Amino acid sequence: MKAAVITGAGSGIGRAVALRLAEDGWSLALAGRREDRLQETAIHVRTIGALVIAVPTDVGDPASVKALFAATLAAFGRVDLLFNNAGTGTPPMPLEDIPFAAWQATVGANLTGAFLCTQEAFRAMKAQQPQGGRIINNGSISAHVPRPFSAPYTATKHAITGLTKATALDGRPFDIACGQIDIGNAATEMTAAMATGVPQADGTRKPEPTMDLAHVADAVAHMAALPLSANVLSMTIMATKMPFVGRG
Repeated sequence: MKAAVITGAGSGIGRAVALRLAEDGWSLALAGRREDRLQETAIHVRTIGALVIAVPTDVGDPASVKALFAATLAAFGRVDLLFNNAGTGTPPMPLEDIPFAAWQATVGANLTGAFLCTQEAFRAMKAQQPQGGRIINNGSISAHVPRPFSAPYTATKHAITGLTKATALDGRPFDIACGQIDIGNAATEMTAAMATGVPQADGTRKPEPTMDLAHVADAVAHMAALPLSANVLSMTIMATKMPFVGRG
């Protein structure tokens, strides 16, 4: 049995990846704040025939994260994959107007949450036999370049790149691989506004193209399926015509 923990599994990218991994025979521990959304994902996973548990989790809380991994080990006996996907952002606003509480919430969900989950995954992956596993971090295009008025989100996603590299290095002696997927404009509830226009670097608002979420799920499944002797350290998958490459 190969078991995966997916955070932010109640919707969007997390749900799509859960369904894709279920098709590949993974047993799944679904984590997220909203139990009703997790249960919706779990119902879809069960129709595919995969084993699944839904564990309401605040990834920014150490006790909640410990409970998530304890439940996963109780259900499946091991942790072979962690997809650090949970995240949040702040509404676009001038940097000097961002409330401290909004900064803390973004750092807690995007960076502290990934760190805490990585810690627990390390403990499980180092102790189990056979030893090892894989961690995939959801970085985002914002791990490379910011959108206007997005300092908290951009800062955390840049930090995820450092966490990914440190995790890959520290996990090396224990067959723990770590990679990062940077996603640009996948069609989800969060990107729905792109159809009507989003702020650009030149001060204008323009619509941006999106891509089917299935392509993201396929990319994560590819990374997850590799043997632990191989690793995708960094992958960028994006809508081809989004304004990422070039000057804004």
